[in-house]
Amino acid sequence: MRSLEDFADANLRIFDRPLPKPDTRDIYLIGICGTGMGALAGLLTEAGYCVRGSDSGVYPPMSTFLDNIGVHVHGEFSETNLSPLPDLVIPGNSCVPTHIEATVAREKSIPQLSFPEALNHFFLKQRRSVVVAGTHGKTTTCGMLIHLLRSAGRDPGFLVGGVLQEIETNFSVGSGPHFVIEGDEYDSAYFDKQPKFMHYAPQVAVVTSVEFDHADIYSSWEEYYEAFEAFTELIPSDGLLVVSGDDPVAKKLRAHAAPTLTYGLSREHDVYGQIVDASQLGIRFHLIAQGSDLGVMTLPMNGRHNLQNALAICAVALHEGLDAQEIAHGLSTFPGVKRRQEIIGEPGGILVVDDFAHHPTAVRATIQATKERWPTRRLLGVFEPRSNSSRRKIFEVPYGNAFTGVDCAYICSPPFRHNDMRDEFLDIHAVVSLIHQTGTEAKSFDCADSLLNALLQDVQADDLILIMSNGSFSGLHKNLLSALSKS
Repeated sequence: MRSLEDFADANLRIFDRPLPKPDTRDIYLIGICGTGMGALAGLLTEAGYCVRGSDSGVYPPMSTFLDNIGVHVHGEFSETNLSPLPDLVIPGNSCVPTHIEATVAREKSIPQLSFPEALNHFFLKQRRSVVVAGTHGKTTTCGMLIHLLRSAGRDPGFLVGGVLQEIETNFSVGSGPHFVIEGDEYDSAYFDKQPKFMHYAPQVAVVTSVEFDHADIYSSWEEYYEAFEAFTELIPSDGLLVVSGDDPVAKKLRAHAAPTLTYGLSREHDVYGQIVDASQLGIRFHLIAQGSDLGVMTLPMNGRHNLQNALAICAVALHEGLDAQEIAHGLSTFPGVKRRQEIIGEPGGILVVDDFAHHPTAVRATIQATKERWPTRRLLGVFEPRSNSSRRKIFEVPYGNAFTGVDCAYICSPPFRHNDMRDEFLDIHAVVSLIHQTGTEAKSFDCADSLLNALLQDVQADDLILIMSNGSFSGLHKNLLSALSKS
């Protein structure tokens, strides 16, 4: 990860940042309509702070949410937005040093914190910080743990990257001792290039997996892995690292933290699951911890990766004082997280499922879990490589091998952005060619509209359409459901 000194505009990134004053009340967020920033605005508002902010893309559902909780949002960036001057400015990750409002904050010496610094400052210092990190599975694992703690009456605070189905939110201040946070390894702000999770002071940490990602900010695999090493070294001697024993790379992190529990699907691990059966309704398994069989648990989800996520939170829950009965109840009633194998409609008998998968490994696992859940349906896999990392050429071969199990793959060209480089940009035609070599049909499209037209021509009764994107996919979900409803 690049240091601030490596940037040509380092003079705008390195500056004296006054600390927030104890009487801070008025807080301004630049880029407030991002998923994480909107959740932070909600947390701060719930905690009694006066929150306002700005963004260039102010539209539902985030604009409606912020309006409903009384947060004023400017629909364009301007130096006048910061008048009167707030007590604190929190720039979103997309904010660049030359941003007009960031410039005002620097020139006026307004205290500034990055998103994770603010989360630590206002919410983590007085709580038991439980941080879920890893390349894959963070959001679902967080969601499971939050649900287990809530169903056991523990009322945790939390902030997670996806909306929890049952309570229709991704944040809460909570009143219990725990604060559960998704530990993102992406950088924090234009003036703070540390990974976000380095600010979260974990008493308990989970690492689900470690596989190269975020090629836009990590120059090598070694640099990426070192970030996780540094994160696990934050855990105090009386804390706990819960790490996947099924992931040999993640398992090596045991050398950097103590004490440690491993979890997985074989008996060599401290906490493991022995599968009884798996069906369309989910997975039943014996939960075995430290050699003791705690009984048969039911997870209403499919896929090996989701069972591994469940075992991670079982290890944490046991450590934090939940008993086997509380864990069994929490797992069996987990309603899931939005955009994680979420059924969004079945017009005309054609099932449409939405998933956030974007890394090649996540795409592969999502397809496998979908086939396991609906084995008799023809599966059409629709994918948009939208994230900064997934648009990189380095992932062409992994994507080419990720679509085994679909009857046809529909791949949409990623958006080319100002910070992309042509020689490092993903070629979807190369990806489609590689998919063909695995024996799977695949098609490429320049835009979501052309993909939609082809999909509507190809789809048949009783098909399953799996849409995978970490963005809006240019409204494809809504447009597809509308078109299918009319046909």
